[in-house]
Amino acid sequence: MARTDCVQKPLALLFHKLGHLVGSYPVCFLTVPVLLSAGLGGGLYLLGDREDNDIERQFTPTAGRSKETRRFVQENFPHDASMFSVQRLDTEGIYASIIITSSDEDNILKKTTFEEIVDLNGKIRSISVTSSDKVFKYEGLCTRTRAGCLSNDILDIIEHQPEKIEQVNISFPVHEVRGRPAFLGAAVGGVDRSKTQSLRSARAVRLFFFLKDTDISRLWLRTFHHWMSSNRTYQQIRVSHFTSLSRQEEFEEHTPDGIPLFSITYALVIVFSVMSCLRLENVRNKVWVASVGVLSAGLAVLSSFGLMLYIGVPFVITVVNSPFLILGIGVDDMFIMISNWQQTAVSDPVPKRMADTYKEAAMSITITTVTDIIGFYVGLMTDFRSVQAFCLYTSTSIFFCYLYNVTFFGAFLALNGRREGSNRHWLTCAKVPTERPAGSSATFALCCVGGAFDEATGREKEQPVNHFFKQHYGPLLTKPWTKACVLVLYVGYLAAALYGCLHIQDGTDLRNLAADDSYLISYYEDEKKHFTTFGPTVMVIVGEEFPYWDPNRTSQLAACLNRFKELSFVSQDIFFSWLDIYQEFSRKIGFNINDEHDFMNNLSFFFKVFPELRLDVNVTASKVQASRFFIQTMDVANASMEIKVFNGLRDTAKSCPATRLLVYHPVFVLFDQYDVIKLSTIQSITLTAAVMLLTSLLLIPNPLCSLWVTLSIGSVMTGVTGFMALWEVNLDTISMIILVVCVGFTVDFSAHISYAFVSSEKETANEKVTDALFHLGYPVVQGAVSTIIGVVVLATSKNYIYRTVFKIVFLVMMLGLVHSVTFIPVFLTLFSCGSTKCQKTPNHLVSQGLQAQKHILLSRNVLIYDNRAVLTDTISTQQTYVIQYGTAPTRAWLDPDCP
Repeated sequence: MARTDCVQKPLALLFHKLGHLVGSYPVCFLTVPVLLSAGLGGGLYLLGDREDNDIERQFTPTAGRSKETRRFVQENFPHDASMFSVQRLDTEGIYASIIITSSDEDNILKKTTFEEIVDLNGKIRSISVTSSDKVFKYEGLCTRTRAGCLSNDILDIIEHQPEKIEQVNISFPVHEVRGRPAFLGAAVGGVDRSKTQSLRSARAVRLFFFLKDTDISRLWLRTFHHWMSSNRTYQQIRVSHFTSLSRQEEFEEHTPDGIPLFSITYALVIVFSVMSCLRLENVRNKVWVASVGVLSAGLAVLSSFGLMLYIGVPFVITVVNSPFLILGIGVDDMFIMISNWQQTAVSDPVPKRMADTYKEAAMSITITTVTDIIGFYVGLMTDFRSVQAFCLYTSTSIFFCYLYNVTFFGAFLALNGRREGSNRHWLTCAKVPTERPAGSSATFALCCVGGAFDEATGREKEQPVNHFFKQHYGPLLTKPWTKACVLVLYVGYLAAALYGCLHIQDGTDLRNLAADDSYLISYYEDEKKHFTTFGPTVMVIVGEEFPYWDPNRTSQLAACLNRFKELSFVSQDIFFSWLDIYQEFSRKIGFNINDEHDFMNNLSFFFKVFPELRLDVNVTASKVQASRFFIQTMDVANASMEIKVFNGLRDTAKSCPATRLLVYHPVFVLFDQYDVIKLSTIQSITLTAAVMLLTSLLLIPNPLCSLWVTLSIGSVMTGVTGFMALWEVNLDTISMIILVVCVGFTVDFSAHISYAFVSSEKETANEKVTDALFHLGYPVVQGAVSTIIGVVVLATSKNYIYRTVFKIVFLVMMLGLVHSVTFIPVFLTLFSCGSTKCQKTPNHLVSQGLQAQKHILLSRNVLIYDNRAVLTDTISTQQTYVIQYGTAPTRAWLDPDCP
């Protein structure tokens, strides 16, 4: 099979030269990254100025349709401060809310409980704040109607007299208050109604306190929160509270929680790396190398974050997860470098050992770095700013991680190689003997003797784990019955993953933006338990000029509005229409509403009688440019119902043939994510996989193996998506970020093994797999374990975002590891990247003053000749090579059909 090595070969040669350069001048390559990190790290001083955790801006689509609808509402239906109406708000508003339940969780509609409710309401309304030596009371900050501060209907019904709660017959969900219908669905929850729709009992009451949109009002809300948190003196009731600032402030408060977790993680990864590289050998111990490898990843985070902050990229809470991932990537690359260093001849000078190391290791980590960065840059195409910020910070960090690995870490590896070459102790740097001196103690031999190596190969001695992969695991995996078992296991894995994919939920649950111990959790739980019977009151907007006087057209409009009522999640009884009221008004007054002139001329008088309805009709230049109606949703208890309601209302509006209809509620801005989250995730993953296939084709010199790398992406992605659903993780902006990361990590694992497979010069596919596992099986395991260690502390976090990162990264690492050391090797043996057997030795060997000796061809330009690696040069197109062995040149020509 032809090899696509037109890119791989020159890059390998380039890295060979770079390795030699780093090995020759390690001090320079060690110093420059440190100075660069110090300079760029200064950008962290700007962290406070760059923080941007606005939930709407960062976690909703930038081009969400509801934002466009909101702009239309704001332009066509302006507020009137003297006639505040909750259902007409185009934003969430500025407010405080409390949910009150009975201490015994019984009926709350009792005199004893309402005595405390009325008292609590009075105390809240008496809260005042001071600013600039001025005192501001609730009455001066509240939103107003013609009757004064907006009050709570349930208290108005009993006229703030607790004993009346057991006397008044309250209709539910609509009760007439002061001559107007009042909707109680958001005020009374957990209800039990009689056949006449009167309240018999209720489990909860909710009160709202709406304020004007000012800074003083926000100060009042914070004072309200502190007062509620410190006053728990009531015996009959239990109270949970919430403000319009709570969600954002709680979210921002827990952003720094990741900093102490990262400190713990950094220490754990250092310990793991040191233990992984620890050798019971006083010269070839890699303790300091491992420590510097972790330091290199830390410098990469410092440099990249500083650079991003310098150029003004917003710092979002999602970015806090990036260092945990970069630490895993950096340590993974470090293990690959160390593994390849140990495959070089210990007797060679350091520059040559570095050149040989870079030729293989740098090529391998280049493949993974390029694919990782591409994956994150594809993430920049999403509609979520939080995802864009994360991808920008992380892709830059990966670049610096790669840069520092081949410079800073490589330089230290070279310095450590000089120490090893001088046979100096890893701790004291004093020269030590390679063999135990006669008469010395066992303790002396243990502590002061070192530098042994495998004399048969000229390399460092094999580690026990590498020996396990070569002598036990590899041969076992390539047995026919083992392959059959692996195939059965893979089918079972795929079936479970697909089952999970079919049950995944999408969308961000706003409760997950609060910490587990936040006061918001009790409010959210009370709301979910008692107030899910009725959902938001939704505006249905006629978004263009419409002839409301034309009976044929209004009949068509009425038919469209009736379609909303026919939806299972919309109340048929609760519907508010200014046009219905106007038509009734025309019949009472006695004018022809079907005449355009009468219709328009009587509107002004109608609005004087019903001033609130002026807020629902935009009359400009004697034309009704827009108007709105209101419908009441029901049973919106979870994300699935939110999606159903959101999509159902939009589809119904879109299907109206009479006019352009829009639907809107302030919460729809958050629901916009349902429109794009799945599609955006699928597009990002598909595009990333396609680009990575192309990259793999360029950098891995075998098309079929590149295809396997790409297929492994799809397989792991399917598994992660399915199992995260079974682990109760929703598809939201947080999991979307990590799924994009998943693509990169999957490539890391499969590319390492696949590249080692096609680079192996063993004859059969089974031998190639065993050889690949021998060289890179342990580094891949180390990389996976180090990354899991890098995020395991996140599992203890009180923050949903951090726990989600842990869950998905854990799945990625485990499934990626199983694919790379089990599934992919088996598939490679079954669908070999090349012929299983190939003549690797010269057909003829013509010697000049030298007899033919045992030789093994490793690649087109390296020959093992009498256990010595000799570079070769092509001197003709007939695959003729000249090697220099001692002082006698030897000419050999190879089988042209052998790659």
